[in-house]
Amino acid sequence: MSSDGRHPLLALRWPALVLATALLYGTLGYWLIEGWPPLDDLFMTVITITTVGYDVVHPLSVAGEVFTLTLILGGVGGMVYALGACIEVLTTGQLGRYRSRRIMEKRIRSLRDHFIVCGYGRMGSQVIRELEREGATHIVVDHVPETIARLRREGRPFIEGDAASEAVLRQAGIERARGLISTVDSDERGVYIVLAARALNPRLYVLARAGQPESVRRMQLAGADRVVSPYRMAGRQMAMMALHPALVEVVETLQHGGSEVAVEEVLVDDGCTAVGRTLAECGLFSPGQAQLLALRRRDGTLHVNPAHDLRLEAGDLVVALGSREQLEATAASIQ
Repeated sequence: MSSDGRHPLLALRWPALVLATALLYGTLGYWLIEGWPPLDDLFMTVITITTVGYDVVHPLSVAGEVFTLTLILGGVGGMVYALGACIEVLTTGQLGRYRSRRIMEKRIRSLRDHFIVCGYGRMGSQVIRELEREGATHIVVDHVPETIARLRREGRPFIEGDAASEAVLRQAGIERARGLISTVDSDERGVYIVLAARALNPRLYVLARAGQPESVRRMQLAGADRVVSPYRMAGRQMAMMALHPALVEVVETLQHGGSEVAVEEVLVDDGCTAVGRTLAECGLFSPGQAQLLALRRRDGTLHVNPAHDLRLEAGDLVVALGSREQLEATAASIQ
């Protein structure tokens, strides 16, 4: 979505002014020179500047003929200018693009608890596909013309602009967002994006890509919750597949919905009713609940197979295993 929100018909204001000036000039001229009724003056002006070829309304005096010559020289040019501008607006698709842009703006304003994906390259495209598979709402921020054209063809919600700009991030609804994922190729731009996002929404979950290993620490200092190094992650994944192929297959099946059982995480927000209560008091060990695998505190402390008397705190992340119904029941007990 472009930042230029002007209506295409506003481009016709100057041609319309020129045309109105020609009509007023002709109407007043015939009225002052010939003394005809106003409707006849206007009619004579219109047929003159449109060159339709009608006969004159009344016989013209010499002064009237001279005036008509000036009206033809100036008025016909104004008419052609106005007509050309109108045809340009109607035939170049400006109205259709404006309508699509307005629909996109309305769609973006309605986003809540969504992800902002910065960059729509190879990694960003894959991130979007995974988010769509999980049914997560999202919006893309990019500024490359070729990428914007592709986003427009695919009909995806997007903001055209620099993701490091606070104005662009606000336009993407960062105050209402669930998280931000930076997949831009430049580590320097990635740091600026993380800084801007963290300043606008301190509670936002920020995930960033680092192309170089030394950039991981910089992005963490900038405020990223997690930093992904594609080469390091790919190397670790390949090593795990070589050493523990069966384990990797099981984990991937759980993550990508290849079975009826899945692994999900539930974040304990400040407003959750479960804050300050034990896991047993929340009913998380009752029948119908998912199996609790781990609980991670905000400071990084990890409790594997957490005990019944462990109290929940704001910022905790609960990892559970179960069917979709069991996972939804667990999330409802925490929220």
